[in-house]
Amino acid sequence: MATNGTNGTKASRFLIWGGDGWVAGHLKTLLEGQGKEVYSTTIRMENREQVVAELDRVQPTHVLNAAGCTGRPNVDWCEDNKEATIRSNVIGTLNLADCCFLRGIHCTVFATGCIYQYDEAHPWDGAGFLETDPANFAGSFYSMTKTHVEEVMKHYNNCLILRLRMPVSDDLHPRNFVTKIAKYERVVDIPNSNTILSDLLPASILLAEHGEVGIYNFTNPGAISHNEVLTLFRDIVRPGFTWKNFSLEEQSRVIKAGRSNCKLDTTKLTTKLKEYGYEVPDIHEAYRMCFERMKAAGVQ
Repeated sequence: MATNGTNGTKASRFLIWGGDGWVAGHLKTLLEGQGKEVYSTTIRMENREQVVAELDRVQPTHVLNAAGCTGRPNVDWCEDNKEATIRSNVIGTLNLADCCFLRGIHCTVFATGCIYQYDEAHPWDGAGFLETDPANFAGSFYSMTKTHVEEVMKHYNNCLILRLRMPVSDDLHPRNFVTKIAKYERVVDIPNSNTILSDLLPASILLAEHGEVGIYNFTNPGAISHNEVLTLFRDIVRPGFTWKNFSLEEQSRVIKAGRSNCKLDTTKLTTKLKEYGYEVPDIHEAYRMCFERMKAAGVQ
């Protein structure tokens, strides 16, 4: 295991699972920019022998699990490929967490907050769902697998579980939430929690290096509607852009799986990050800054 050469403590060595993925690529670039020792792999998480061999070869202090099955082009795919979804999102995720546990390796799992749905106790203009609230959304097979695996994985004392929602990057990558809704003919207009990657991914490294574990709602504070997002996108990035709305009932006729709509309470996350001198901007300001960065980079 690597040491820092001064007091014999272990220097951080990161191994990213899902190495050819969108979030994994952002993590690798971020860590390299910080001068960290970082490796990535595309080994299937459910293959225990290969997982063990890779961990023993790299000997990381931290594993960042950005792998998993979200479906292509969207979560509707999971409805017709349930075995593959289970193999990745449940068996694979738990296998990797377990292999890391047996070797004393900290494991950060980039999970999802799409396990909730607004209800009477959690209206869109309320504080949002806490990390301790039981999941109440089972409208998609994807979300159901994520709920079940989190319920088990939270008992591993080496795991940091970060619940992302509708992640957004500073470009128009196909996996970017903004790219997706900008291409839809019609969108619903419901406030949701979103994760701006440029704000939150550095926070994930901070939490991992400090050995934090447990579940964190991993979004920018607040909630923003699809119309608010697209209005900012039009005003800053793509003048003249237009879109249309439709209702949840109308949406349900053209999708196979239901979609989660919820606001997550970020008090636990923001309180912890303040201990390390890190602040996460409110989602409205975060989107404005994200789109300004897009504009400056010439993204259209």
